[in-house]
Amino acid sequence: MREIVTIVAEYNKLKHAQIACVLATVVHVQGSSYRRAGARMLVDEFGNLTGAISGGCLEGDALRKALHAMHQQKNKLVTYDTSDENDAIIGAQLGCNGIIKVLFEAIDFENERNACELLQTASEIEENASILIEFDLKETNLQPGTVALIYSEDKIFSSAEIEQVILFKASEVIQKKRSDFLKLERNGNSCMNYIQFYEPPIKLVLVGAGNDAMILANQAEILGWKIIIADGRPTHANTNRFSSGCQVIVTRPEDTLEKIEIDERTCFALMSHNYHYDLAVLQLLLKKTEVPYIGILGPLKKWERMKDDLDHAGIEVSSFDDDRIHAPIGLELGAETPAEIGLSILAEIQAKLTDSSAKSLKFKNAPIHERRTSEIPSI
Repeated sequence: MREIVTIVAEYNKLKHAQIACVLATVVHVQGSSYRRAGARMLVDEFGNLTGAISGGCLEGDALRKALHAMHQQKNKLVTYDTSDENDAIIGAQLGCNGIIKVLFEAIDFENERNACELLQTASEIEENASILIEFDLKETNLQPGTVALIYSEDKIFSSAEIEQVILFKASEVIQKKRSDFLKLERNGNSCMNYIQFYEPPIKLVLVGAGNDAMILANQAEILGWKIIIADGRPTHANTNRFSSGCQVIVTRPEDTLEKIEIDERTCFALMSHNYHYDLAVLQLLLKKTEVPYIGILGPLKKWERMKDDLDHAGIEVSSFDDDRIHAPIGLELGAETPAEIGLSILAEIQAKLTDSSAKSLKFKNAPIHERRTSEIPSI
């Protein structure tokens, strides 16, 4: 969800400078498209774009539509048909063969619960949530836009009163971790509700602050992941070696987890280059069943030695543990350099958390993107 963080950061700059802006959100895709529902782009009054709603084929016309919405201070729904390769507006002829609905929301800085403020709250809560976007399929009708953020225990941050049926669906979206649509009838009109599942960024804990960890941290930060560095050496674990966005902890191995809030999206890479340090942290992690991924840098012999030492200490490595421990760490990519190894590690974590095969897409006999939402209910 780095895109949301980037958009929020740009929004705050524009708000401070009082530069008008519009948020464009893909609210539905029928067929294939480069981006899926939930993709966003922020457009300012000078035509600068942050984020993306397509691979580039829609941005030109979307800029014009955004400036029009900004001028009128009115939300607008626009439908693009990329299946028509002769469409002069799109003109890219990418062969996406999709129908894309984009909602343009003029941002009111005076509204403390405008769409960008809702996104900012989502990026700060660090928990699963539902983002509610209301729109009317009849494009000339009122388009409410992004109206609410709903998260645990019915906590709501919204600009309007939310109906109970929507709250129920939002809770279901969080539970199933899958975005969905809900159609409601109001005063004879059909109001569509796109309820987007939002989950916080992956949290990657690097146990070890060596030069390879510096490179891996930079790579993960580009993906928008939250990075925590833990090492017992203050000469290595310090803010001079890692970016300001990283949390750096100087700690003994047995105290490593005390300052880390662990959840189901917290992954660990044991790469201290100190066998006993890594082993001590691994013993702690075996008790943390919510951790989905534990990677161990080093050859297979290192992992076999660790299992022997754990066995002698009376600690069992269960089949459940064996499934989440990746040793040696990373996918087989022929990696040699620290950057290449970092790529193999990040790709393996991404595949693990998305339950993906990590095989070449050329062998996939199905659409590239699994459908994450249902079709819009018929009117």
